[in-house]
Amino acid sequence: MAAGGLAAVLAVVALVYFRPGPPQADLRRIDGQNVLLVTIDTLRADALGSYGGPASTPAIDRLAAEGVRFDFAHAHAVLTLPSHASILTGEYPHRHGLRENSGYRLPAGARTIATVLQQAGYATAAFVSAFPVHARFGLNAGFDVYDDRFGDGFGPVDLAMPERPASEVVPLARAWIAGRRSGAAGSGKDSGPWFAWVHVFDPHAPYQPPPPFDAHYPGKPYYGEVAATDAALAPLLADVRDSTRPTLVIVTSDHGEGLGDHGEEAHGIFAYESTLRVPLIIASLGGQASTSKSSSPGELSHVAARHVDILPTVLDAVGLPVPSGLPGRTLLPRQERKSGAAPRPTYFEAMSGMLNNGWAPLSGVLVDREKLIDLPVAERYDLANDPEEGTNLFGRSPERDRTLAATLTAFAPALPGQRAAEDPATAASLRALGYVSGGAPVKAKYTEADDPKRLIELDAAIHRALEAFGAGRLEEAALIYRQVIERRPDLEIAHRHLAFIDYQRGDIEAAIGVLRRAVAGGVTDTRVRAQLGEYLSDAGQVAEGIRILEPLAQEPAASADVLNALGVAYARAARTEDARRMFERLIEAMPGSGGPFENLGVLALGSGDVASAERYFGRAIAIAPGSSRAHAGLGATAYARGERAAAYQAWLRAIELDPSNFDALFSLGVNLARDGRTSDARPYLERFMDSAPPARYGDQLRSVARLLQAGS
Repeated sequence: MAAGGLAAVLAVVALVYFRPGPPQADLRRIDGQNVLLVTIDTLRADALGSYGGPASTPAIDRLAAEGVRFDFAHAHAVLTLPSHASILTGEYPHRHGLRENSGYRLPAGARTIATVLQQAGYATAAFVSAFPVHARFGLNAGFDVYDDRFGDGFGPVDLAMPERPASEVVPLARAWIAGRRSGAAGSGKDSGPWFAWVHVFDPHAPYQPPPPFDAHYPGKPYYGEVAATDAALAPLLADVRDSTRPTLVIVTSDHGEGLGDHGEEAHGIFAYESTLRVPLIIASLGGQASTSKSSSPGELSHVAARHVDILPTVLDAVGLPVPSGLPGRTLLPRQERKSGAAPRPTYFEAMSGMLNNGWAPLSGVLVDREKLIDLPVAERYDLANDPEEGTNLFGRSPERDRTLAATLTAFAPALPGQRAAEDPATAASLRALGYVSGGAPVKAKYTEADDPKRLIELDAAIHRALEAFGAGRLEEAALIYRQVIERRPDLEIAHRHLAFIDYQRGDIEAAIGVLRRAVAGGVTDTRVRAQLGEYLSDAGQVAEGIRILEPLAQEPAASADVLNALGVAYARAARTEDARRMFERLIEAMPGSGGPFENLGVLALGSGDVASAERYFGRAIAIAPGSSRAHAGLGATAYARGERAAAYQAWLRAIELDPSNFDALFSLGVNLARDGRTSDARPYLERFMDSAPPARYGDQLRSVARLLQAGS
């Protein structure tokens, strides 16, 4: 964008920026109006132009000028999945049960905005942008369409981010809405009310704004991401504004971003205002409800709004009864948006540090502008006078401390229960987005040494290690994990990640050593032992691996990792029926994954049952079209039938999907060479020689070296 263009954008921002005055927005109850919910992941309230922030956000600022902007709105959790669950269900995390990004599912039959509106005759659709809100976690309940096509896989860590940009997601939502507007039969008539949820992920780390926003925010890429997101949303808001049927539009975020505040770079550990406070804008657009004059200053509300207020507000706005027992209240009546309205105490939590690292659980309450954070080192803040939470007032007024503590107790926030271990694909996808997933045991008592304020530098170190790993700097990542383990030996996630790095580098004995030391040092997490059993099996110590894995597989809640590792170990021990039985159990544990079918395909191929192998690999591809391993398996079945052209095509596709699929590289290069196509084979053989880890592919590397020498 030219300098003049940027000036024009900034001029628009200046036009819609809030000015003094008490105008009231036209938020009315309109039976059957459409509903558009937009959630912008990891968006700090103070990033938006209409909130006084540095990002140029004319589309969202205009929406604020057409409706109500709440300047004191809060989430109830600081992670994507539990926060979105609160938005959709109108319940606090300890009520809906999703306490972290992994290991939890929304219970079947849970009431959400989508289920209620669907029952009322609404067409419903969701267009989501990243793995933490994948359908497998249960947020798809009540949606006719749940578009989460951002990639899925099984097996080794996929360094490609399981996300897609707003510029790809918004057109999908616009097309669906346009289809509803034009009518199913192409009559051009409105085909009835709809509810659409559009989730965009762009402001989440790593911050990589596209041109021209990267150039406009040098040194501040987070704000470039925010500006790019606003630009992507602008056409969607314009469509709704021009519609004949009125539409209630709600824009918020699931949580903010630390950006270094209080030592937290990202989010998930603390619940300070940088990550807990969210933007919330509500407007009525289109039809007779439109108030789209861009010169309007909009309505500014100072009431303490909450995510749990969104569901009651939506139902009230469309003329449906609000169920009793919900903790939230509708924001539709003007008196509910005025200063002096009845107070709205709110509960919040951050359980990631406890669940993943063994640190103290964090919970708290907000009562008007007073905030209590319950930790071993408790905190109380007066946000009216100290919005940046720089002065901890806890202990200065014991009466206020007790009053807020009693309010927190009244919420009855039980600690998280046992969570299920995720399958390897889920864990890998979350890890690729920077989310660690540990399995720390619950302690009877947490002390000051467990307070996340004392340990935040370890969380920062883990995220640095994940970043280094994702960039291919494996030695740097390994060094960071060793330092973390030295400081906190009970942090099992550091042991598991360090072992995984050694394994990726081909030093499987070093990986086994890391895990043996963790177990000997008292780390009890099942995943550490499962990883040890898997690596022992890979290293040829199959009997010991099976001895470790079998008791874990007999547990009622045996994880997919354990079942998969034991099935592979059985296959290596030539216990084919035991392996098949384990992989069939894995299908029950992972009904939405192609991985178990890939394993059954490999097992059938090893037994000479080419037809069954082809069927299994085909089923895997039907579930996960982007699976490199499944395409490589189809290549092997085609070659076994003598269909060499089909085999080469399948192996090429496998390599395109995953350049580090060394088995596909080896198969393609060696078989091309055996067919006399030496020049075609050489690039693949050389890539295999340059990149395959010697510890895992020693025999194959020696074979390839001989082929290359013979062909030179």
